[in-house]
Amino acid sequence: MLIRRRRFLAASGLLAAGCTTSSPIGFAPRPAGPLTADEARWLNRLTWGVNDSAAAELKANGRERWLHEQLQPAPWPSRLPAPVQVRLLQLTISQVPVAELARRLEAQRKAVDDKPEGEARTAARQALQQETARLGREAATRQVWRALYSPRQLQDQMGWFWLNHFNVHGQKASLRALMADYDDRLHELALGRFRDLLGTVVFHPAMLRYLDNDQNAVKRINENLGRELLELHTLGVDGGYSQQDVQELARVLTGLGVNLGVKLGDEPPRKGNAKAGPPVRRGLAEFNPARHHFGPKTLLGQAVQGEGLAEIEGVLDRLARHPSTARHVCRKIAQFLMADRPPAGVVERMANTYLQRDGRVDEVLRTLFAEPEFAASLGQRFKDPLHFVLSAVRQAWGDTPIANPEPVLNWLQRLGQAPYGHTTPDGYPLDSMAWTGPGQLTTRFDVAKQIGSGAPALFRTDDSTPAGQAPAPQLKGALFLEALLPQVSAASRQVLAQAGNAREWNTYWLSSPEFMQR
Repeated sequence: MLIRRRRFLAASGLLAAGCTTSSPIGFAPRPAGPLTADEARWLNRLTWGVNDSAAAELKANGRERWLHEQLQPAPWPSRLPAPVQVRLLQLTISQVPVAELARRLEAQRKAVDDKPEGEARTAARQALQQETARLGREAATRQVWRALYSPRQLQDQMGWFWLNHFNVHGQKASLRALMADYDDRLHELALGRFRDLLGTVVFHPAMLRYLDNDQNAVKRINENLGRELLELHTLGVDGGYSQQDVQELARVLTGLGVNLGVKLGDEPPRKGNAKAGPPVRRGLAEFNPARHHFGPKTLLGQAVQGEGLAEIEGVLDRLARHPSTARHVCRKIAQFLMADRPPAGVVERMANTYLQRDGRVDEVLRTLFAEPEFAASLGQRFKDPLHFVLSAVRQAWGDTPIANPEPVLNWLQRLGQAPYGHTTPDGYPLDSMAWTGPGQLTTRFDVAKQIGSGAPALFRTDDSTPAGQAPAPQLKGALFLEALLPQVSAASRQVLAQAGNAREWNTYWLSSPEFMQR
């Protein structure tokens, strides 16, 4: 443990600075002075983008304490700007429980189906589409506000990582009513045990509906969820499973679906199975033994223990603790936070921590951040569209909250990484090459120009708000001069020097190779 701690301190730059850990609270005091270029690179990697408030917090606490607090975060709504908290509380998804939202939409859908063909049915269908679109937009809006202003930036990045790892396309059917809850649950568990994340996903109605497990029954096997659990969510495509394992896992998952009917306790008893009892509800998820495939099953060469719901829980335990899962998950985390092709040794050490600490994500991250290779990678990770847009807004306006996230969502849509927008279960690519095409870079320049020019629509609460009230972006302040300018190449400095005004300078900086890296 002492060796590991010293490796962490060395990678963080604390030993090099001559710091000790003799402070009363166990953390090294940070030397006074401006944010350094190395610290700025570190913040750029562990947040959605360095800004004045993140720099001030790191300068006040030092890296070790800052990281400690990031890995043990308070609930995410805490310390958000007051105007943002007010707007979040006004959203329907903040006021109405997800079960009620889902039941409302289901009742609305049934009402549409009951109407005869004609104008009334067309109008009712349009109203249903507008309501589902509104709920999906609220979820995406909340995701943007949280990413921009949550002080727990590492948790928020990992929340997005898990949302992408366990991807659900929000446009399918009525899933938009479920996305905010799905997003919230993964963010809450983002730094905890992988087994808890896996159980939440498998029993969440968004995933059950997206991969059609609500249609998976003893006489009508659907392999979608079983296949993706093995290939994408746990073992990985090279994790040592077979097509027979996919089929067996699909049988294990039979009977696990969604019940969007009346509230539990208000409905008449449903048919169960004499071997395993009546249906079991977990929120909107339901395990119905009458639809379950009973009988012996073998997964990965071992018999599946238990019957019914116990089979599912036992299999999730087995998959979460499998060495192939440890390697697959840790490789993806390292790819997200370090490099397109993370060193095999780093992944192996992360996987060892995963297996030793029962899949605790925070401990896996500590191992990653302690690696010298991680420190060497800082400033060399090409930003995907989400990091690019969020980091630009965070640096331009800091903690001055935007009133309207709609432009941010539109930019992400144009750049190909809209919230809940990836259609297939594999999620958005983590490889930088997916985001470096000429069309992508041309669009980024256009987005940079809009942000650099002030993007007044970000601060409009409605169409009547005068554009002149929008605050100007503050990109060339102390943070840039002290910590970012030393990283800028001579060629980029020459381009910046040619800017004829502040808007041009802002555009050139946000389009520069240095800003594109994290």
